[in-house]
Amino acid sequence: MQSNTMMDMAKGAAIGMAAGLAVGYIGKKTIDENPKIKKKANKAIHAMESIVDTAQYMFK
Repeated sequence: MQSNTMMDMAKGAAIGMAAGLAVGYIGKKTIDENPKIKKKANKAIHAMESIVDTAQYMFK
């Protein structure tokens, strides 16, 4: 029973890594083809940083 659980966990990790690799490859290809997406992603990241900073300030 224990080895079955470990095997399932290993399979899940492998599937997760494969999915992450696929998403990363597609994302990189998309950004390389359209530079506007990179600029918009940068703006979204900065906006999210601002939200997190504000939330941290509120909880202090």
